[in-house]
Amino acid sequence: MIIPPDVIGIDVAKHHLDIFDGATAKPARLSNDPLAIETWLKSLGEDRLVIFEATGAYDAALRQALSGAGVGYARVNPTSARHFAKAAGFLAKTDQVDARMLAAMGALRPRPAEAKSAAAERLARLHKRRDQLVAARKQERTRRRETKDPELLAGLERHLAFLDAEIAALEAQIAALIAAEPALKRDARLLVSMPGVGPAVSACLIALMPELGRRSPKTIAALAGLAPINQDSGLKRGQRSIRGGRKRVRDALYMAAVAAARSNSRFGADYRRLRTAGKPAKLALIAIARKMLITANAIIRDQLPYAA
Repeated sequence: MIIPPDVIGIDVAKHHLDIFDGATAKPARLSNDPLAIETWLKSLGEDRLVIFEATGAYDAALRQALSGAGVGYARVNPTSARHFAKAAGFLAKTDQVDARMLAAMGALRPRPAEAKSAAAERLARLHKRRDQLVAARKQERTRRRETKDPELLAGLERHLAFLDAEIAALEAQIAALIAAEPALKRDARLLVSMPGVGPAVSACLIALMPELGRRSPKTIAALAGLAPINQDSGLKRGQRSIRGGRKRVRDALYMAAVAAARSNSRFGADYRRLRTAGKPAKLALIAIARKMLITANAIIRDQLPYAA
């Protein structure tokens, strides 16, 4: 398979990066630390596209270095990369093979990721940690309801009090970070002008949807998994459904839609119209969530608050 010469594929591991440069067609390995990555970036020419799989915290140093150096990169979904590997005949799976496979994906010209500022990166980390603690609190609350032993209940109450305090502290850090960064503060102020959107939802959108204001309505809905997917083949016409995308963003928008549906806003009117037309409540709320995301995209794009 022909690999574009301007593309570099990188297989990211915890301790090292395996690199396949389309220009030299040679593999290389370097340590997954900021200094090694920065030194390697100095050897690159201009107009390069780096492709790697999303690996959570393991690709953080690489992303930050690429953004700082102004090098475009595409952070692809691991499932999509695996499907491409099978279709392109990359049957073996080693670090070097994966790096070469990712470089070969450059022929598809994946869209470069939106570069994040250091503040936006930190906001995403804080938001992720808050979500983890909220999930842990939900589990502990379930255990509390099911527990009758007084000693176990006391331990659960102590843990819940600790989680409440930690979540509150993280929310304070998130609010302070947004308030201290003019760009984040401006976007947050614009987003909370929408019915149903409060500080938690606006922080989620800012942290996890950096593409807001920079993509088309259809693309932004697809990124959140709120775009209906066709199920048609031949003469068959299947029911449209949503799937994929960023589940955390979709969940936040769904809860925002629940609040907006009860308001006297345009979203509330749209929800009542859909329900009157016979749409199930959940389906109607998903439609409102999609409308809200598209509206948020326009608000950030135009830098104008919500107008009823």
